[in-house]
Amino acid sequence: MPSLDEFGRIRLWTAGRQTADFLTRSGVELGIGDDAAIVSGCGAEREWLVTADTMIEQVHFLDETMGEADVGFKALAANVSDIAAMGGEPKFALVSVCVPPAWDAQRMRRLYDGLYECAERYGVAVIGGDTTSAPQHLVVSVTLIGTVEAGRAIRRSGAKPGQSVFLTGPTGLSAAGLHALRRIAAAEGAERAALTDWLSPRLAQAHRRPVPSVKAGRILALTGWGASLNDVSDGVASEAWEIAEASGVRLLLKEKLLPLSGELSAYASGNGLDAADLALFGGEDYVLLGTVDKSREAQLRERFRPEGIPLFVIGEVEEGPPGVEWEAADTGLRKPLAKQGYNHFAEGAM
Repeated sequence: MPSLDEFGRIRLWTAGRQTADFLTRSGVELGIGDDAAIVSGCGAEREWLVTADTMIEQVHFLDETMGEADVGFKALAANVSDIAAMGGEPKFALVSVCVPPAWDAQRMRRLYDGLYECAERYGVAVIGGDTTSAPQHLVVSVTLIGTVEAGRAIRRSGAKPGQSVFLTGPTGLSAAGLHALRRIAAAEGAERAALTDWLSPRLAQAHRRPVPSVKAGRILALTGWGASLNDVSDGVASEAWEIAEASGVRLLLKEKLLPLSGELSAYASGNGLDAADLALFGGEDYVLLGTVDKSREAQLRERFRPEGIPLFVIGEVEEGPPGVEWEAADTGLRKPLAKQGYNHFAEGAM
């Protein structure tokens, strides 16, 4: 059997296991395949949103780049971002941890300090979970339940030809922050001090304490202007492919429109990196990528502005076989954009 990536494995494990009729009778409006499931039973006016995310030591975080409280904050923030990508409000969390010997009671206390800080910021009630031992590495798994107005959840499958593709913030900052923090951890003495002084706090913060885009998601849901939506957890290119495949359309992303922050550009140029590659293929920025009717662009920008949320139009939706293309700024030539980003089972990912 050929090697399967993360999404291929999910299909292999789950496809055809339960019939559509059974899921509908169970109250499932949308099951596997989006940022969160949509489930009825929350009254006539609202629906449940349910998501889960897991962080594993050495896979998702390293001692040398993140403190214990950062790990806890980020574990919940990743789930909050999934609810934001559906246009919902996060409500209740179940937190399960598998704790190895190296993580004593005080280290875990600090982890929970960060997790509860995130919960307080986004109005999440932590209502349970599970605790077990682990032989070597820490595992933190969060299940988050949110709500959204009935019929207002934004799916990946709503993109249509003629719409604009947008981002609610710059990307690549978390990937640059991780790169910088790993360099600092590997350095010693004066070199380490120099690298630490040079590192932009914004890049480190983007990696350690990402900010889910709940307000942007709520505006898109309540106005009905968000046609399709995804959060940038695995990278812009990967998320764009998910929208293209779910919607059966082609997305054209344009290099000249891609927002690159000053901190990202400075770090990339000073370290032999390509800022656009970091922005396209880095992950864990947790801004939103979506599509909107071109006639609503100006109105959406005005609705975002009082909340301090930017709107960057980075391309458009076209007819054609599902896929994503990249238009070079200097030549205007188009080429397929690799379906690349963080994928746990892609070759070389682990």
